[in-house]
Amino acid sequence: MPLIAPTIEDALAPIRDGIMLAAPREVAGVPMEATRALIRKGVRNLHLVTLPTSSLQADLLIGAGCVAVLETSAVSLGEFGPAPRFTAAAKSGGIRIKDATCPALHAAFQAAEKGVPFMPLRGIIGSDLLAHRPDWRVIDNPFGANDPIVVLPAIRPDVALIHAHMADRAGNVWIGRQRELATMAHASAKTVVTVEKIVDGNLLDDPMAAAGTLPGFYIEAVAVAENGCWPLGLPDHYGADLAHLGEYARLAATTEGFTRYLEKYVHARRAA
Repeated sequence: MPLIAPTIEDALAPIRDGIMLAAPREVAGVPMEATRALIRKGVRNLHLVTLPTSSLQADLLIGAGCVAVLETSAVSLGEFGPAPRFTAAAKSGGIRIKDATCPALHAAFQAAEKGVPFMPLRGIIGSDLLAHRPDWRVIDNPFGANDPIVVLPAIRPDVALIHAHMADRAGNVWIGRQRELATMAHASAKTVVTVEKIVDGNLLDDPMAAAGTLPGFYIEAVAVAENGCWPLGLPDHYGADLAHLGEYARLAATTEGFTRYLEKYVHARRAA
């Protein structure tokens, strides 16, 4: 049975230096309160893999020195422009980047989800990506002639870290329509979840909730973090804080500004 942790810090115990950490896309339930706690914890040398893109979460972790390897198809602040700390690290060589595409990342997670060593994928042959990803192989289709296809090794994260609307006391987590969160949990050795609230009863017994519920046997730990996606939004529940994201983009454009941001919005929140 999953641990219903008294604090976020307790729930984050499985996330240690050097692990592969899976992160959801920027509109799927990003655990920003947990991300700030990870920065305060001082975790280092993460292999961060996004499914399939990221925004503020990856930029914060990179800027704070938590990431050694980034596997992603994109990191961007969207309408607020390039992700500044990711851009700076990419230009300086401060992190190793394993470039990918959205379908490639989904396929690699699905391979792990299914318990198979690789997944075939079309659409990559002819791109420059193959020259930079020696772990992606081109093979002959064994069921057809003159039909090369790319095979991608399974991605099996040590921990997936997600945020959702609610969980019950058995550790079942309601993820609603965000089905990639289920793929992340299925593929990962452990899944840590922050939620807006803990509810009574069993979500799997409710016919209206069961289809959108991730069973507790996939979950390592759950902790409550109200408004836990802030300043990003939680789908179907609350929107992003656009003013704050604009402030982040302005401050994080320089190393000094990013340091001020961390002091005000990350380290100071511990005492708030």
